[in-house]
Amino acid sequence: MNSSDSTSLTILILAAVVLVAVVSNRLSERIRIPAPFLFLVCAAAVSDFFPAVGREVPIGLVEQVVTVALIVILFDGGLGIGWGRFRGAAVPIVSLGVAGTILTTGAVTLLAHFVCGLSWHTALLLGAALAPTDPAVVFSVLGRREITGRTGTILEGESGANDPVGIALMVALLGAGGSTGSQVGQVLVTFVEQMAVGVAVGAVGGFALLWFIRKVPLPGAGLHPVRALAGAGVIYGAATVAHGSGFLAVLVAGVLLGDESVPYRLEIRQVCSALASLAEIVVFVALGATIGLQALGRDNAWLIGLVLAVLLAFVVRPLLVGPLLLPVRMRHGERAFVLWAGLKGAVPILLGGFAISAGVPDSRRIYEIIFMVVAFSVLVQGGSIGFAAKRFGVPMEETTPTPWTFGVRLPHEPVGTRHYTVKTGDDADGTTLGDVVTNGDVWVSTVLRDGHLLPMSQDTVLRPGDELLLVSGKAEEGAKPAGGAGDAGDGTGEDVTGEDGKAGEDGPR
Repeated sequence: MNSSDSTSLTILILAAVVLVAVVSNRLSERIRIPAPFLFLVCAAAVSDFFPAVGREVPIGLVEQVVTVALIVILFDGGLGIGWGRFRGAAVPIVSLGVAGTILTTGAVTLLAHFVCGLSWHTALLLGAALAPTDPAVVFSVLGRREITGRTGTILEGESGANDPVGIALMVALLGAGGSTGSQVGQVLVTFVEQMAVGVAVGAVGGFALLWFIRKVPLPGAGLHPVRALAGAGVIYGAATVAHGSGFLAVLVAGVLLGDESVPYRLEIRQVCSALASLAEIVVFVALGATIGLQALGRDNAWLIGLVLAVLLAFVVRPLLVGPLLLPVRMRHGERAFVLWAGLKGAVPILLGGFAISAGVPDSRRIYEIIFMVVAFSVLVQGGSIGFAAKRFGVPMEETTPTPWTFGVRLPHEPVGTRHYTVKTGDDADGTTLGDVVTNGDVWVSTVLRDGHLLPMSQDTVLRPGDELLLVSGKAEEGAKPAGGAGDAGDGTGEDVTGEDGKAGEDGPR
């Protein structure tokens, strides 16, 4: 076989794997097993049947691939959260992301040493690796299910925030040689430096990228998502070179850009979301290929991993992380759901890979234990997300895909455009279109009902679930139904200006 045929065969295999992985998301919905678990275990099984696969996938290459994938995932996650949602849940996100990660590290370290009999050095690295939850798993497991209120924001925000914290902590420990005594101060200084520099570079880079997107036009629409992702890469690299957390910087930049009105915003979000979905598949397939299922039987790695997974889910997170949510105004069921849905995933396995690359003693065993913990978390906790939401009374809605769109292109940013959904009990509920507008400067451009365009007349009666695109001729007044029901503060109105001038192209939300 010549080199051209070999390259073609490689492309064929990789493309087929991606197609199977994409379709497997449909299968996971039917069998109620999260797709990341299927990717991870199937890739590990393949490396057992074809040992050459595992040998051809060096851990260093996997680290690089996962790093790039996490940049995309965290940036897309930050864009999805946005500053408005983050600000409303900043206290629990920061407390869970920082204090929760440190507490979990300490608890797992003690359990791994005293319960599982591991050395202090091994236990500490294992604790740092297992502390963070994972955005790729959380976003993938939630899938088309949308959690209303702050609960979903806290889950997404925590999974994005504690990854940089966990990575910075592991980097600090490996840099200090894993010492638990004389070099504690060095670990602390390195950790604080990583966090501070990451936040600073993320904030500066986010505002700089926002200015660049707004002020510097590009000749083609397809270049705008490329610029945004390249900007995220520059922010990551700048923070890392400055000895900060590049992952935290990327997340911060995404959050700052999330709510901003920029040209081609819809295209940027679509491309980032698509690449983030691809990154999730690549991450778990690549990580699964680096370990064989048979290896889990060595040195009781499967048993230690299972014990730590159970203790993490049922003891450590409820007893240590749970109290951090007490100052937050949430129902008991919402707190319980957040604690149960703190899933482990790609980041803990990546941190185990860091230990292998650093050549620390017992690193392969650490990696195998982490794999078992992640598999348990994704399968048991991730697979029961729907049941847990129902059991704890957390509203979870299935979002129906809306593949078709319509709209117009405008050369300038529209003003005073608002997407509004009629809720039961709103001032607009039961009124006619003729009564919706407050004055002659506000009008209804489009009404959607049950996914279909609704013919409009002055006598058309609105009902809950109707979606309106409102347009105002005065930017300072905005577009609001009568009685102010469309104010952004009540969560029923959504400003859609800046979507590249595509009035209403978001489609039904």
